[in-house]
Amino acid sequence: MSSSDFRYRVAVLGATGLVGRTMIQVLEERNFPADEIVPLASPRSAGQVVRFKGREFVTAVPSEEIFRNVDIALFSAGASASREWAPVAAAAGAVVIDNSSAFRMEPGIPLVVPEVNPEAIFKADGKPAGIIANPNCSTIQMVVVLKPLHDRYRLKRVVVSTYQSVTGKGKAGRDALENELAGQMQEQFTHFHQIAFNAVPQIDAFTDNGYTREEMKMVNETRKIMADDTLAVSPTTVRIPVYGGHGESLNIEFENDFDIDEVRSILASAPGVILQDDPSARIYPMPLTSYERDEVFAGRIRRDYWNPKTLNMWIVADNLRKGAATNAVQIAEVIAARQRKA
Repeated sequence: MSSSDFRYRVAVLGATGLVGRTMIQVLEERNFPADEIVPLASPRSAGQVVRFKGREFVTAVPSEEIFRNVDIALFSAGASASREWAPVAAAAGAVVIDNSSAFRMEPGIPLVVPEVNPEAIFKADGKPAGIIANPNCSTIQMVVVLKPLHDRYRLKRVVVSTYQSVTGKGKAGRDALENELAGQMQEQFTHFHQIAFNAVPQIDAFTDNGYTREEMKMVNETRKIMADDTLAVSPTTVRIPVYGGHGESLNIEFENDFDIDEVRSILASAPGVILQDDPSARIYPMPLTSYERDEVFAGRIRRDYWNPKTLNMWIVADNLRKGAATNAVQIAEVIAARQRKA
């Protein structure tokens, strides 16, 4: 069999969760070269049936033996499961693409957004790293937009405020909103407070510096992905009662002056970006715009009123897809493309 005919055996850990199911959906939609999947989950979810390319596959619990027959393993079962099973899967020969926070800031483990740093996937010998980290959802959509502008004007500082969907907390986050809308209030709120008809300026726990862990992910992950420890990122992350799609308001300061029409042209041609920027016609990105889409949508582009080297922008992306599942599958696609060329 030639490398161009190679068919991958793909495991999905967390296959019964929101992101895991989306991973399987995206693998099929994008026609990734796999004829079968190996759905994996906790013992509580084992035995559930998932469908892929017209076939049914029964979910099993992970084991070293299972990973010996896997080429690529997509993980989305939480950091503790990733810490337990990612080294096992990698040692068995699988390439692990992990969606949790377990390995993102580990030295030597690449943190990858394919539109930004695809070269980081591979080691010096040209082979993919054994474990590759998928960034946080809010970081992913931001760097897709920042990278082409950074290449042209050189970023200095980014102030970002996020408006994040309840599905960022998975099924529990979605269920919490639905229950509250139905009048079923919980003793312990999934989103720290009531989320229905509300906006909660806390995602994850607070750290000693007053920022939340979610906010510090955006700081540290952006610097690692962009390979620039001098980049200043000042985030505020907020949970809002929408089912899908994270919005972000960006205030981007450049070292160099920019032309606003050139900015639009750069973004219109940037990989993974769709420009929606006609306010006079009420055309701009919204969560509904991004639903079930793999791109990052950008609009409301304007020069900062007070600082001529600063740009204001609004971006939206589907957090379950580009913010998680699609980005992981795109990493797998880069690996498959390199093998086809070998």
